[in-house]
Amino acid sequence: MLIDLHNHTPLCNHAQGELFEYIEKAIEAKTQYFGFSDHAPMEFDSHYRMRFEQMQNYEKEVLNLKKKYQNKITILLGYEVDFLVGYMDTRVLNAQVDYLIGSIHFIDDWGFDNPEFIGRYENENLDEIWQKYFNAVEEMAKSKLFDIVGHLDLIKVFKYMPSRAITDIAKNAMLAIKNADMALELNVAGLRKPIKETYPSLELLQMAYKLEIPITFGSDAHQPEQVGLYSDEIQQMAKTVGYTQCAIFENRKRRLINF
Repeated sequence: MLIDLHNHTPLCNHAQGELFEYIEKAIEAKTQYFGFSDHAPMEFDSHYRMRFEQMQNYEKEVLNLKKKYQNKITILLGYEVDFLVGYMDTRVLNAQVDYLIGSIHFIDDWGFDNPEFIGRYENENLDEIWQKYFNAVEEMAKSKLFDIVGHLDLIKVFKYMPSRAITDIAKNAMLAIKNADMALELNVAGLRKPIKETYPSLELLQMAYKLEIPITFGSDAHQPEQVGLYSDEIQQMAKTVGYTQCAIFENRKRRLINF
C-alpha cells in the first residue's frame, strides 16, 4: 500500500521483529509512507503497551531510522492511543509526533478483542455491547484529541455480530468522526482474525464516503511478515467505494495524496 500508518514494535510486548525489518518489508511492498504507531503507555493494562520511560527511546529509534532510510522511504512517527477516560496522559497526547491514532480496545474494563477474555461474549447482549462500543468511538471522536480512527469496527473481531443494522448502531459515531475532521483508517488486520474482514466493513466504508470522511491505510503489523499484506485488496476496496485519495500526516498536519 502507498501509505501504511499503523504498525507496532516489540515495545508493546505482543509484537515481534526489529524495526528495520518492518521498514525493509515496507520498501519491498513499494510503500512510500510508513508509520510506526505503537501502543502508547497508560496506567491500565500495562502488559500490552510500552512504559512511559520507554517513550523517549521509541521516538529516538524511529527518528534515527527515518534519517537512515530517507532516500528510500518516508518514515513517520505516531502512537496508537487507547481512549479510556481517566487514563489518558498528556505525555502522550502532547508528544511531538506526526499523528495519533485513537482506538477503542475496552468496554469498561473488558478487553473485548483479547482472546484471553473471549468467553465473556457468551454472557453479553450483543446489540448492547456493540452499541456501547460505538458510543465509546463517538466519545473518542468528540474529544478531538486524535487524527485517525483506529480499526473502526474492531468489536466484530471474533465474529459475534448484532441483530440490529450496524449502520444504525454506528451512525452517531460516524457523524462525530465527520464533525471532528478525523481520518478513518482502512485496516487489514481483520483479514488475519476470525472475522476475515477489513476494518471497517464495506457498508461502513460506504457510509464514510457519503459523509466525505477521508481515509488512510494501515497494516496493523505485529511482525514484519504482516507489513503490506492485502494492500492490493484494501486499495481496490477503497476505489470501488469511490475514494481516489488518502491521508498522510506530518507534524499533526493532514494532506491528501492520490493512490
